[in-house]
Amino acid sequence: MPIKLLDKATIARIAAGEVIERPSSVVKELLENSLDAGAKRVDVVIREGGIGYIEVSDDGCGIVFSEVLLAFERHATSKLSSFEDIYAISSLGFRGEALPSIAAVADLEMLTAARTEESGTYLSLSGGEMVKHTRMARSPGTTIKLTRLFSRVPARLKFLKTPQHEASKVSEVVLSYALAYPEVKFTLSIDGRNTLNTPGNGKLRDAVLEIYGNDVASKMLDLETDSYRSSAINISGLVSPPEISRSNRNSLHFFVNRRLIQSRALQKAAEQAYSGLLMVGRYPLGVINIWLDGALVDVNIHPTKAEVKFSDESAVFTAVQRAVRSVLVEKPPTPHIAEEASVYRQESARQEPIWGETPKPAGTVQQYFSPVIQSAKTSVLPLLRLVGQIGGLYLLAEGPDGLYIIDQHAAHERIRYEEIASQTPSENARQSLLDPFILELNPVQEAMIEKCKSELDLMGFEIEEFGRRVYRVQSIPAGFTAPQAKALLSELVDNPKDAPAEIKERLQRLMACHTAVRAGQVLNEAEMRELLLKLEKTAVPGHCPHGRPTIVKIDFCQLEKDFKRT
Repeated sequence: MPIKLLDKATIARIAAGEVIERPSSVVKELLENSLDAGAKRVDVVIREGGIGYIEVSDDGCGIVFSEVLLAFERHATSKLSSFEDIYAISSLGFRGEALPSIAAVADLEMLTAARTEESGTYLSLSGGEMVKHTRMARSPGTTIKLTRLFSRVPARLKFLKTPQHEASKVSEVVLSYALAYPEVKFTLSIDGRNTLNTPGNGKLRDAVLEIYGNDVASKMLDLETDSYRSSAINISGLVSPPEISRSNRNSLHFFVNRRLIQSRALQKAAEQAYSGLLMVGRYPLGVINIWLDGALVDVNIHPTKAEVKFSDESAVFTAVQRAVRSVLVEKPPTPHIAEEASVYRQESARQEPIWGETPKPAGTVQQYFSPVIQSAKTSVLPLLRLVGQIGGLYLLAEGPDGLYIIDQHAAHERIRYEEIASQTPSENARQSLLDPFILELNPVQEAMIEKCKSELDLMGFEIEEFGRRVYRVQSIPAGFTAPQAKALLSELVDNPKDAPAEIKERLQRLMACHTAVRAGQVLNEAEMRELLLKLEKTAVPGHCPHGRPTIVKIDFCQLEKDFKRT
């Protein structure tokens, strides 16, 4: 095949694919343009997850009539004047790729007005080609409207998920920038519903209040400059106390010189700061602003500017870790926490602590423990003689070939999961609450609760909308307490990535987990025997619904070796 130049339209669509992955990518690029333009208010409107319609409007500086067309040429930018500027980027955008990339994959309308001109400019583009360019009245600022996103690149359209999922991704972007720029008023409307309305008063805690609710905002801890001092790095923001956590990392936001970034290293730094304070599998909430000289960070390593490269990553890691740890150690409600008491978990030695004890690193005896793996075909456990309970967590039993140690929570979780999964919707009894409880949700969590409503109703939950992003829980499944139900729902909405087909199974796992006996709960002999008998009857007694072993065994032969009897 002969070598030839690609046509302009193909080049534009290929380039757009590097920058515009989904509707949230469009919103991110337009938000960054608005913020770079000095906007004090940004309004975002989407329909059908942004696939059908996107509108971003601001009150920024606008674009003069003579430069509007130039703004849609590739690599045209107002944010760089020379090559050397790349080494000290202070703006969010700088490559001049956002607008031409967006115009290449959608029909676009722009209405903009510069403060220096008496009238504004209207521009209409279809597939990157100009349809109309004329004068039109508008107050200073810019409005961009998009329709038929990805209609000319059906391959990209095919890989998008449901409108609800895409809407949740847009919500994540908008609320992240609302936290980075608390002095800017952000609004977000999804399919006609106003889901976000920040005050824009410059107070980060008030932005957190709008997004996460009063229960979270009132307890967040300030990362003051005094928490960690460095000649080159400053840390500020808010982090949650140990009693407030989530089941995923989605509520941990990092900003480098106000740029939203993704960084596994910084996530690890923040999580290590909570070491010894949070259970395994639980993650903090936080808005962590990292300030450093622009020459010490390279923001030009990723097409969508989602990642950055630090000249000294270990120094930034240490700064974040020490700043967060400092405010946790000095938190007044928990004065007994000492820095030296922190036990940093290693990936290879993760284990749940015995109730009331400090987590200990894995000892040499750990190598003798082997999970009892059962399949549905070989589900019957050997005949076990109950010995007792230790640590308020483990049951001990003697089997024909060794000592069996049963995790009471994991075992009961397996039992409850199979009981719940075997019930039909008509068997799921519900109980009305005399004192219904309230859920305050952020836009992402609200999208998740709406996606789960039908399954929640089948399981026995009655949930009604009680205001903007506020829901009242009227009824819960029989056998649940209100605190158990609230904890379950809070954990459920913290994972918006679940596909509709996975929601039912995850809900069943959560119901099993939150109604199982807890660590530290002392059982009498009859309760222990009943738990073992029920576990024996399950299809997969060797593992809980999350895949964790319910039983480990120490062989008699291994005990004989340890006691030098052989």
